[in-house]
Amino acid sequence: MTTNPSQVRGMTAAALTKKILGNQPLFILDVRNEADFNDWKIEGKQIQTVNIPYFELLDGVENILDQIPDDREVLVVCAKEGSSIFVAEQLTEQGKVNVSFLNGGMKAWSEHLEPVKVGELKDGGTIYQFVRIGKGCLSYMVISGDEAAIIDAVRMTEVYESFAHDRRVLIKHTIDTHLHADHISGGRKLAESTGASYWLPPKDADEVVFFYHKLGQSSTITVGKSTISIQPVYSPGHTIGSTSLIVDDQYLLTGDSLFVQSIGRPDLAGKAEDWVGDLRNTLYNRYKLLSEDLTVLPAHFGQATELGDGGKVSARLGDLYRMNPGLNIQDEAKFRAAVTESLPPQPNAYEAIRQTNMGKTFPSDEEQREMELGPNRCAIHDK
Repeated sequence: MTTNPSQVRGMTAAALTKKILGNQPLFILDVRNEADFNDWKIEGKQIQTVNIPYFELLDGVENILDQIPDDREVLVVCAKEGSSIFVAEQLTEQGKVNVSFLNGGMKAWSEHLEPVKVGELKDGGTIYQFVRIGKGCLSYMVISGDEAAIIDAVRMTEVYESFAHDRRVLIKHTIDTHLHADHISGGRKLAESTGASYWLPPKDADEVVFFYHKLGQSSTITVGKSTISIQPVYSPGHTIGSTSLIVDDQYLLTGDSLFVQSIGRPDLAGKAEDWVGDLRNTLYNRYKLLSEDLTVLPAHFGQATELGDGGKVSARLGDLYRMNPGLNIQDEAKFRAAVTESLPPQPNAYEAIRQTNMGKTFPSDEEQREMELGPNRCAIHDK
């Protein structure tokens, strides 16, 4: 990360997240190239954004001053930080007074996790959602008594460890609902550092080269002295092993099978035609057998509009059957076309990410950051 010898202020990814979740007005000047901006940008209900590539500003910012508002805070954003400091300095020298730059750029934005309380458990425990707002990943911590379970952990595992430490609970289980293809799982790493048991659906683990506990419908995972039950529900389609989790008979963690505004795509292992029938059966039959009052908690979101109160991403299962377009394609041929044709681009480096999550490759920390850059694309449509 570059140093900042000037007087322009830096804004952390955490501070930016608070502004977005608090619906505070902010103007973003994104100085990355147009292709990168169009592929992945910072969004929010009160965010205004303009993209002017850095190379167009090397000779000064005088020509864009009329595009920069004086009545709201201005944040300059680039990939890593350095270019945004330069542009923020130029704007300040031209009289713009409320200007800052994003510390660490989009790389830092991609890695920030914001813990959000989802709700209470029947025995007094709590479930938290960790919102990776820059990447659209959602992971979970279930706390009961002095124990915790982590579901769909991302690679920044120190956040979960710190959160658990502050609440004086031990992480006893880490669980992946499926073999992820859009981000590097932190589940096994977290299990190794805490002594927890790592769970993975065996049908997704044919090529996995490390030890894991088999996550299946006969599994019973308990957390805490009051035995908060995590019940696996086999729900293939996004992957052949995808397994949802029912927590405390209240919450349905759907992994990448069902989202708030879309449904999972079946093509990230190259088997869309084979798995489309499984996906339809999961969404239109298996989930239909469950209580409509379950609160759906997905592993991803695609748009800022899916962020609810405090940043929480959730919906009642019965409501999704009325409002989610992916659950309302009654014609089977049309459903097959929707989930196999005209899909968004596949996630950045998705095959390399899958190999890493199988334990076959060991990229460096910086290589992992590069592999994960960009938005998640696990839904059949994101935007």
